[in-house]
Amino acid sequence: MRVQVIVPTLNAASDWPLFAPAVLACVRSEQVLILDSESTDGTVDLARAAGFRVCSVERAKFNHGGTRQAAAEMLENAEILVYLTQDAVLAGPESLSNLVAAFKDPRVGAACGRQLPRPGANAIETHARTFNYPPLSVVRSLASRERLGIKTVFMSNSFAAYRRSALMCVGGFPDNVIFGEDSITAARLLLADYSIAYVAEACVYHSHAYSPMQEFKRYFDIGVLHSREHWLLEEFGHAHGEGSRFVLSELCYLWQQSPLQIPSALLRTGMKFVGYRLGKMEARLTPGVKRQLSMHPRFWAEPMLSKRT
Repeated sequence: MRVQVIVPTLNAASDWPLFAPAVLACVRSEQVLILDSESTDGTVDLARAAGFRVCSVERAKFNHGGTRQAAAEMLENAEILVYLTQDAVLAGPESLSNLVAAFKDPRVGAACGRQLPRPGANAIETHARTFNYPPLSVVRSLASRERLGIKTVFMSNSFAAYRRSALMCVGGFPDNVIFGEDSITAARLLLADYSIAYVAEACVYHSHAYSPMQEFKRYFDIGVLHSREHWLLEEFGHAHGEGSRFVLSELCYLWQQSPLQIPSALLRTGMKFVGYRLGKMEARLTPGVKRQLSMHPRFWAEPMLSKRT
């Protein structure tokens, strides 16, 4: 299968010493397209020195879905499109081939890999990755929504792959969402009778040490996504107690591994809840307030992007 790797970048020089060698251990340099948003730290020079193709994107016009879709349209000869973020480090030389192997099943329209906590991750980071990315592979279909609810569409473009023909069949990535283009596309694929593969054997190191306020902003944006794309919850339902299960699992894990982080975890849980609820009622908030509450403030400064659909 003809595979292309697509990586949006913004000032990725600090990530490059780990990121680039890991990619080059998996694919040839000509298979990699860098979408750079006007980096000022030499990212473009590093990418070209590695032999990667570079396409520049105006930073003010970057959009999580629209920019990735533009890349998909550029790569007409590719059969499989693999999307990575600059801080996702492939865990081994088989990471990409294991992910792409999922497409041997013609029903699979998209696949995502397992994200492992980055080296030095704290206990809260580690638990989040362990909870959300288990060691067993699974293939989800539309019927999975009866058991999994909204978790059926769980995807992350930090490390995901798409059958290009299937992606185009469902209209590609949306270009008018604050983020979550991966989940929306997964939902469209499932509704079009494709399957989504979770490949535990395809691993990257990728996690974040979010502060409580960053957690608040992230969940505010999730609330905005669910408010504007209300069809996701209508089609797939809610998470059936997944939030409560996560909190209980996290507290048990921290009690054993790092009890001093329990107060921080409880604070984060409250911040997530409040952020999500505010995001769901974003229609009542002014653009200025939404910019302050969001992890993606530029979204609210772009009338064409923030237009309700």
